[in-house]
Amino acid sequence: MNAFSNTAVKPAPVPAGQTALQPSIMPRPRLPNDRWSALEVAFWLLPVVAYFAFPGYLVLISQIMIIGLFALSLDLILGYAGIVSLGHAAFFGLGAYTAGLLSVHGWSEPLSGLLAGAVVAGLFGFVLSFLVVRGQDLTRLMVTLGIGLMLFEAANKASFLTGGVDGLSGMMVGKLFGVFEFDLNGNVAYCYSFAVLFLVFVVLRRVVKSPFGLSLIGIREGARRMPALGVNVNRRLVAVFTLAATVAGLAGALLAQTTQFVGLDSLGFPRSAELLIMLVLGGTGRLYGALVGAAVFMLAQDYISGLNPAYWQFYIGLLLVVIVLFARGGILGGLEKMAGRFKRKEQA
Repeated sequence: MNAFSNTAVKPAPVPAGQTALQPSIMPRPRLPNDRWSALEVAFWLLPVVAYFAFPGYLVLISQIMIIGLFALSLDLILGYAGIVSLGHAAFFGLGAYTAGLLSVHGWSEPLSGLLAGAVVAGLFGFVLSFLVVRGQDLTRLMVTLGIGLMLFEAANKASFLTGGVDGLSGMMVGKLFGVFEFDLNGNVAYCYSFAVLFLVFVVLRRVVKSPFGLSLIGIREGARRMPALGVNVNRRLVAVFTLAATVAGLAGALLAQTTQFVGLDSLGFPRSAELLIMLVLGGTGRLYGALVGAAVFMLAQDYISGLNPAYWQFYIGLLLVVIVLFARGGILGGLEKMAGRFKRKEQA
């Protein structure tokens, strides 16, 4: 007879305060820290300081904030989900033309026009996402590029509606909240752009630090392994692509309202290419990298083009090559590595 056949099996000890019938409570996975660091608070205080310190550059800084918002939308799909796009300007242009056409045809209330631009771009992104998520990198590049080019030519042909190469002019944007009128100095546009950027950033920051955001990173690193964890990859990619398109449309509508003009270049391929450059400069998958990259690119473009209007792109390209070679992960990635090396030297 087996020596263990008559041995009584003792039940596992029950933790204090828990009955034997209650299932053991498994610890939940710890999510990234959602607290705002002092460096983050200082970062968002910079636009407030700039408002008083550089009153002559409010228009430029407001455009930097809007393009930074646009770059955030691309960072969602490229930096977190790993979806490469060369036609992201399609959503930006759709939002801009939606807000612009509403304004031209008599609907001048800014907040509803902003929301309309975001909704139209989001719906288009939702429809397009089913084509994008089914392919791999090269397929996604071609699909997004093709859609962007088709929208650009459609807007060019429909000059009776969009103004064609001359752009959509004649916009009349009403007072913000019925009180604040958009002025030539850009004071209201600056505060409006900063408020929209900050609110959207807070939402996106929560998204990328949530379980949904962590699953996007998992999809980026290994999409074939995620279904084993119960993750529906296609649904998450459709969701993040739609969200990114909505944010891009919001940025386009915001630019149209603050400048009261929509150019055909808002749908063009160069805008999508510049957006990729901004992300490479700042660092993908960080959110703040999109803002830093947009600021560095636009400030460098403004300064260098003033010094050398004919060859400013050469120096922008040189800056990009230096960043890629010597600062892997963009500007923020390079700064993080430098900070890590400094800490290790202090500990040694």
